Amino acid sequence: MNAESAGTQGERVLEEVSEAVIVDDEVLRTILMGFLARGHVLLEDVPGTGKTLTARSFARAFGLKFKRIQFTPDLLPTDITGTNVFDEQAGSFEFSPGPIFANVVLADEINRASPKTQAALLEAMEEGQISSDGETHPLPEPFFVLATQNPIERGRGTFPLPAAQKDRFLVKTSLGYPSEAGERELLERREARTEQTQRVEQVLGTDEIAALQTAPETVRVDDDLKAYVVAAVRATREEPRVEVGVSPRGCQRLFEVVRAYAALAGRAYVTPDDVQAVAVPALAHRLVLTADASIEDETGADVVRDILAELAVPGVHAEP
Repeated sequence: MNAESAGTQGERVLEEVSEAVIVDDEVLRTILMGFLARGHVLLEDVPGTGKTLTARSFARAFGLKFKRIQFTPDLLPTDITGTNVFDEQAGSFEFSPGPIFANVVLADEINRASPKTQAALLEAMEEGQISSDGETHPLPEPFFVLATQNPIERGRGTFPLPAAQKDRFLVKTSLGYPSEAGERELLERREARTEQTQRVEQVLGTDEIAALQTAPETVRVDDDLKAYVVAAVRATREEPRVEVGVSPRGCQRLFEVVRAYAALAGRAYVTPDDVQAVAVPALAHRLVLTADASIEDETGADVVRDILAELAVPGVHAEP
């Protein structure tokens, strides 16, 4: 599938999902971009903003298996990945898959689980598999994690995500509160009672999904754009407000996100505007700020925006 077709198919998915959820279109596009780039998305939102409905709506639009995992302090790694169960008739142990064996997994309030349980997701998110008692079990294809955390309850029964866990998320975004018109529509849907949520229909088949995820590979990134991406990443490591900058993995992920963004726009080439549009959701959550920066209420997003403002912007080459 080429970029133009990917843009058309992506718009079909976004139109279908937006019929069911009251969420800003750019946020939905960011989530779809994460899926398109074969990555995972972290949502930081207060309760009641429609995170579960959004994740389920994307799964239905793709016709994929959906599972929701509610993370709690007493949740064990095996509660997520599964465990070996003894089969009395066969006289042997058989692996019983956990809820992570789905195509779209909502890891709800991931920061409520202990670091040990959070770590159970690392192998799954990076390698698309889990290990149990020395055996490796591949996860379904495609595999997409949409995790959420509550920004207002840090320190109260929560465990901050370690840098290694954050680095596994391709992008971080927020659904946010709906607009006034959107909130009015929520009331009107509630008043109807007969159908509180719109039914999302499947838009793409299995083959179309696989083709859609290969579309970013066809997007051209000129050498000066690659240099622009590398310069932005390396600048985070030299920034005084940053204790730990973006890793080489983060640099690759930014490259992948940029190509996915261009593909969703129906373009076969990347522009500087693409880099600027995705840099904050792709990089900000990977930064570890200094104590002084945190005291001054600086954020990773502030740092990334300042870096982009100082970098020389390359030109656009529509033709190779």
